[in-house]
Amino acid sequence: MTVLYFVARYVAVGHAVINILFSVPTFSVTDAVSLVIFNALDWTDEVVNIILGVIMITRLHAMYQRSRKVLIFLVVIFLATRIANVVMGAIMTMDTSGEEFVLSGTYLCLTEYAGDSAFLACMTWVLATVWEVLALCLAVWIAVKHFRELRQHSSGGIIGDCFTVLMQTHVSYFASFFANACFRIGLFSPTLVANAFSLDVQIYYGFTQIFVAAQLSVLGPRLILGVREYHAKLVADSDTATAMTSIAFQERVRVETDSSV
Repeated sequence: MTVLYFVARYVAVGHAVINILFSVPTFSVTDAVSLVIFNALDWTDEVVNIILGVIMITRLHAMYQRSRKVLIFLVVIFLATRIANVVMGAIMTMDTSGEEFVLSGTYLCLTEYAGDSAFLACMTWVLATVWEVLALCLAVWIAVKHFRELRQHSSGGIIGDCFTVLMQTHVSYFASFFANACFRIGLFSPTLVANAFSLDVQIYYGFTQIFVAAQLSVLGPRLILGVREYHAKLVADSDTATAMTSIAFQERVRVETDSSV
């Protein structure tokens, strides 16, 4: 998990930095280089999302007490969505081209989608959203189930607090992903495409990059930290409960000894 954390975090940070530089008008490159950078960013995005998907499967598998059926179900759904996205991504890469523009003396490059590439790009985000919604529903379902079951047990507070840690990171990540997906899909609107260099569209694109950076480099890796906090809190609370039980046992033995005397 540590390796996944560092890979997801720092690859995503590099993705965000290159994306910002690529968006700066003074960062001048040819249309061919611009297209290469654009495709590299897209595939880096795909790789990071695959890593985050593996992390999500690991979290849900643990929350469902390492259920084999749940693991198989998650792996099958995840592979189906990611393979479909990879195939559509390959088609988009082949059908995408770059075109140079001169705007107020500044060279700009606009990426153009040929054929059904724009539709395929939207579909990749739709499939990714379906996966994330499914993961969120499964997490909420098992959390609610545990909270109901543990109300009647003395350890409910301990495990309930641990599940709260997991749900907080999961909901925060899903909110950032959903905002990112909505903004990304909106970029393919004919109105935005026709006015790609207008101030309003550039502001819209800027907000998109903020959500991308937040999802991939901050809240995504937080999924791993949430698992660590879960285990740390579970161990700490278990040690505290054990210590309290030991103290209570000693007090009981002392009372019984005094009574016998």
